[in-house]
Amino acid sequence: MRATVEELFLRQAEEWPLLATGVAALAGARTRDLGRDGAGPLVRHIPHRAASTTAKVDPASIAKRPCFLCRENLFPEQRGLPFGGDWTLLCNPFPIVERHLTIVHREHRDQRIGGRLGDLLDLAGALEGLFVLYNGPRCGASAPDHLHFQAGALGELPVVPAAARASGPALDVWGARTLLLRGARESVAAEAERALKLLAAALPQEPEPWVNVVAWQAPDGTFVLLLYPRGKHRPEAFHRGELVVSPAAVDLSGLVVAPVEKDFERLTAADLRSVFEEVTIGEEVFARLLGGLGGTQ
Repeated sequence: MRATVEELFLRQAEEWPLLATGVAALAGARTRDLGRDGAGPLVRHIPHRAASTTAKVDPASIAKRPCFLCRENLFPEQRGLPFGGDWTLLCNPFPIVERHLTIVHREHRDQRIGGRLGDLLDLAGALEGLFVLYNGPRCGASAPDHLHFQAGALGELPVVPAAARASGPALDVWGARTLLLRGARESVAAEAERALKLLAAALPQEPEPWVNVVAWQAPDGTFVLLLYPRGKHRPEAFHRGELVVSPAAVDLSGLVVAPVEKDFERLTAADLRSVFEEVTIGEEVFARLLGGLGGTQ
C-alpha cells in the first residue's frame, strides 16, 4: 500500500499545481526545536495553514459552505486511492508533514470516532512508516461534517520516541496529558473504545468525548495509540488574538503549526506547556480515566 501511495503523490504533484505548490511550501517551511535536549517540541512556520488553523467550525459556518471532502466538491485534478469499502486516500494540498494524506469516508457523515478505531488501526497497519490520526469535531477538525482521518510521515512526530520510552498507560509530554495504549490491534482498539465510554460518562461533552487520536504500527508489529482527551478547543490566547495556535493531533504530538511568523519566532516550550495543559483535561479527570482502565499515573 505504501508504494502505491508514493506513486499517487508523484503523479498528483505533476498533474495538480496546487499540491505541487503546497509540497514546495512545506519544503521551505522553517522548523524550530524548543527542547533543550533536541527532543522537541518543534514549532513549524507554515503560512498556508492559516485558513485551517483559524477555520470557523460552528454549525452556522459549516452550513454556509459546500463540503470540500465530498467527491463532487473535490478539486478537478484530485485523485484518490480506495481503502476497504469505506475510505479514499487523498493527497492533502496544504501539507504540514511529508506525505500528508486526508483519508475520507465515501459517505457524507459527521466526524465521529466511536466504532471506527479499528479502521484507524487497519490504516496504520497498511501505511508503513506513516501515522494515522483523528481530530474530533471540536478538537481541530476543519471538516466536522464529514468523517475523515489524516496520515503523514511518522518520523515527523517528536512524540514517537517519547512513547517508545514510556510504559503507559499515562504519557505526559510537554503538558499534554495523554493515554498511551500499546499491543495487538484488537486489544488496542477495545481499550480505546473503553476509554471513550469512560470519558463520555465523566464529561458532558457533545457530540462525543472531545479527543484527538494518533496511531501507528511499531517495527515489532504492535500498534501504538495515543488518545488526547480534551477540555477545550482553543486556548484563551487564541480568542484574545494573542496567539494563532489551535492545537490538534499533530500539535499535541510535538509538532506545533504556527502560520503567523511572530508566533513562530516568540513561542517557547513554557508557552506550549501552558497551552497544552489548558486544552487537555485536568489531572483529576485524567486520573479517574486511568483508574477506570486499571492503570496508574
